[in-house]
Amino acid sequence: MNELKARLEQEARAAGFVSMGVCRPDAVPETAGRLDAFLAEGRHGQMGWMAERTGWRGNAAALWPEARSVVMLAHSYAPEHDPLADLEDPSRGAVSVYAQGRDYHDVVKKALKRVARWLVAEAECEVKVFTDTAPVMEKPLAQAAGIGWQGKHTNLLSREFGNWVFLGAIFTTLELEPDAPEAEHCGSCRRCLDVCPTDAFPAPFQLDARRCISYLTIEHRGPVEEGLREGLGNRIYGCDDCLAVCPWNKFAVAASDLRYHGPHRAPDLAGLAVLDDAAFRQRFAGSPIKRIGRDRMVRNVCYAIGNSGREELRPVAQSLCEDEDSAVADAARWAVGRLWRSS
Repeated sequence: MNELKARLEQEARAAGFVSMGVCRPDAVPETAGRLDAFLAEGRHGQMGWMAERTGWRGNAAALWPEARSVVMLAHSYAPEHDPLADLEDPSRGAVSVYAQGRDYHDVVKKALKRVARWLVAEAECEVKVFTDTAPVMEKPLAQAAGIGWQGKHTNLLSREFGNWVFLGAIFTTLELEPDAPEAEHCGSCRRCLDVCPTDAFPAPFQLDARRCISYLTIEHRGPVEEGLREGLGNRIYGCDDCLAVCPWNKFAVAASDLRYHGPHRAPDLAGLAVLDDAAFRQRFAGSPIKRIGRDRMVRNVCYAIGNSGREELRPVAQSLCEDEDSAVADAARWAVGRLWRSS
């Protein structure tokens, strides 16, 4: 079985994964309590799906009782540039590195299925593959499988590849030797906590999504609380600040797939503001950005315009003050007011 596991890792690396580890489905019993506490505090905001199927989300063994092993895999999307540099031009929008190219769901799932098919062909077993679309606590399972640990920013990181990775899981009925869990190696460092523009970390290893820019620009519907808008800066889809400052990224490996480096880095705000629904869908076809829709994107663009200090962008915001979407209209009026006061 150890020989099979070694060959499985070879196949995983051939498929583009930078790391593989194995754990039992019941390896992280503490996640149920942590999830309950997170939900009880309301820190999931409008992400109601997190409060659904908590029996599965908090206990991977309950998701598929026949599973005997979980193969956790990491797929790198490390950027070729410093993401913080995109914050320096207020006329352009900063887009999270993971969303600048092809939708990672498509890329990672294809690679997962390749590895899973190989495993089924080599051993008589059943498999199920998951990547961010099922109630699976991937980061705690990845730590239990020895791939890395959840840092103070709650994301997975490793001394081998930093924190620019997507995670995928292969549940299998096969009994594979589990790996030793990884220990935490953050030490006294708190760069990720201190860099957050909206103070989204109540404490190390804890996140309040309601203050997180990734949540606010992607998941949150309707107007963003006024006290948080300035903190958004020119970030129009996600935020990489806490990831970008992690010292362990000195070990980051090249992205597993060049399609992650796509056309959506730092787009022009004025050009995005005039998109209608059809144009938005066409521009972001095949991108994870498409999921938030035109209205939420243009709302984010208006906040960025308001934070830009660029008087030449005021007419752009002015043209959206009577937009059919109330959140867009509210954001546009806020932007116009900000630019008037700064002029």
